[in-house]
Amino acid sequence: MSGRKKAAVSGERAVRPRESRHPRVRVRILSESVIALGPGKADLLDAIVETGSISAAARKLRMSYRRAWILVDTMNACFAQPLVGTEKGGTEGGGASLTETGRRVLAQYRKLAGVVEATFAPLMRIPTSSKH
Repeated sequence: MSGRKKAAVSGERAVRPRESRHPRVRVRILSESVIALGPGKADLLDAIVETGSISAAARKLRMSYRRAWILVDTMNACFAQPLVGTEKGGTEGGGASLTETGRRVLAQYRKLAGVVEATFAPLMRIPTSSKH
């Protein structure tokens, strides 16, 4: 049972993670007007590495298989070489894994995102309301 569900059942208030002193900075890599890679797609790639399957990665991230497949297809179309390789199911089932390019792109994206976050987050104003 999740923390919120447990809190609701027990009558306690769910504890939210402590807010950062800086706003989150997100990096997106564009190919023309298409987001080739961003935080959500990087999380999907991490989940594919962890689970070995697009459907299991989708379940882990609480998204539909169709949505996960569209994101993978978009990433594969945006880069010169595919980031995710798939094998069709059969007696042993199918699977998905990152290609060498996919592993390299994901590692470089995480490195870049970390540098950008560390550089810009301290300089950003903390929003005072949820509407901008």
